[in-house]
Amino acid sequence: MTADTSLLHDLPAHTVRRAVVSAMANNVYLITSKTTGAQILIDAADDLPAINALLQDAAGDADAPTSLAMIATTHQHWDHVRALSALCAQTGVATAAGEDDIAGITEQAGVHTDLALVHGGTLSVAGIELETVHLRGHTPGSMAYVLAPAADVSAIIFSGDSLFPGGVGNTEEDPARFASLLNDVEERLFNVYPEDTLVLPGHGDGTTLGTERPSLPQWRERGW
Repeated sequence: MTADTSLLHDLPAHTVRRAVVSAMANNVYLITSKTTGAQILIDAADDLPAINALLQDAAGDADAPTSLAMIATTHQHWDHVRALSALCAQTGVATAAGEDDIAGITEQAGVHTDLALVHGGTLSVAGIELETVHLRGHTPGSMAYVLAPAADVSAIIFSGDSLFPGGVGNTEEDPARFASLLNDVEERLFNVYPEDTLVLPGHGDGTTLGTERPSLPQWRERGW
């Protein structure tokens, strides 16, 4: 993998890179602080060599030496944690996830979660601060991580499997789970962040809140 293929966003204070891994085309995201070199990796989904290549791609993204400081998991599903144990063993860095998915992550990956996250909090390392948004429905503890907007820079939502271009995540045809997820997505994302906010999902390509907003009534009517 080369820097040209992994670099998604070159922002004034950060870079955002992506590796696409496994037959399920999981997205692994890496945020690097340009000033400190600290990094947060979102979803160690699979393929440790690809993740290491992603880290190598970002080695020149900062004024200081780069160093992985945190692994954040969006939710407990097995396809998002297959490389978590190996990456933790290799790096020894701290892990974070929504508190209601921690038991599931332990079951799926055999990894202890160091930081239990809740709605309305922050996840911070030197030079990076992510807002934590609990989106209930795809899993009980699904979290979105938001790199908040700065002057002339759009916010970025790392939405896991809770929000995609064209709809919310899979709720297994459960009306209560679907209503919970769509309500949270609408109230905690669409009603909070600007139209130009980028959405980077757990699979596939990104979108913006403004692109998806007109479809919210249709999603609610169709029930998925």
